[in-house]
Amino acid sequence: MVVQNSKKLISFNENWKYTIGRVAFLNCDPLFHSLRAPWSILSAPPSWLTGHLLRRDCVIAPIPAADYAKHSDELVLIPELGICSKGEVGSVILFGNCPIENMSSIALPSDSSSSVALLKYILKTRDLTPDLSTMAPEIDEMLGSCDGALLIGDRALDFARDNPSMVRMDLGSAWLEETGKPMVFGVFAARKDTNVSEIKSAQNVLLDCLELFESSKQCRELVISEGVEKSGLSCERLEKYFGEVFNRLDEIHIAGLNQFLIHACNMPNGAEFIF
Repeated sequence: MVVQNSKKLISFNENWKYTIGRVAFLNCDPLFHSLRAPWSILSAPPSWLTGHLLRRDCVIAPIPAADYAKHSDELVLIPELGICSKGEVGSVILFGNCPIENMSSIALPSDSSSSVALLKYILKTRDLTPDLSTMAPEIDEMLGSCDGALLIGDRALDFARDNPSMVRMDLGSAWLEETGKPMVFGVFAARKDTNVSEIKSAQNVLLDCLELFESSKQCRELVISEGVEKSGLSCERLEKYFGEVFNRLDEIHIAGLNQFLIHACNMPNGAEFIF
């Protein structure tokens, strides 16, 4: 058993240059819907993808922007791709039974560093000092222990759908209100020692998928219908969601990213792109 697992791992790592990491949430579906051989997908929660990338399990991956700041000595960013919002994001939400100003304790999810760094920044700018506890992202347990609970991804979308009165803050909207800039929650990164041509090939295939999603009504409808099957959310909600979350990293988003990296992640020089 150990030998088989070892061989499988070695084989996987030998082919890492054809593997792209993918967040196991809906927010990257426009980038991966039509990916074809020789490319394969390694799907995992955002915080797990950082480790996979550092271990060379994939050539590039979308990781939390805060994780990039933490590992910027080893990682470099890929231009034009990200997980961005221009205000309301819908999938990074603080829930609770009272307004944030009245919360004495907040549960933080263990599966996203960017949302946690962002909430801490917002709390600081508003001079709020609740007790913060990191927990598994299970809303019942989180709200059973704390006044507020931060959730991301599909869990946030699902709980907001079923409990709209408990939505206390959309962190994408809060960031825009605080800074006047859009928020970049996730960045596409690679190891600094990765062959640039491999990175460029991976970027091109994802940009081709994104272009198809943006230009083809049929492709967009297919991505949304598959998202409905996976998430149980309505077509209308996912249509709205893919207008809240964007995968193109343009100049205005880079300005927001740099403000987040510098002021919320203590990364003085901001983002470094490979080309």
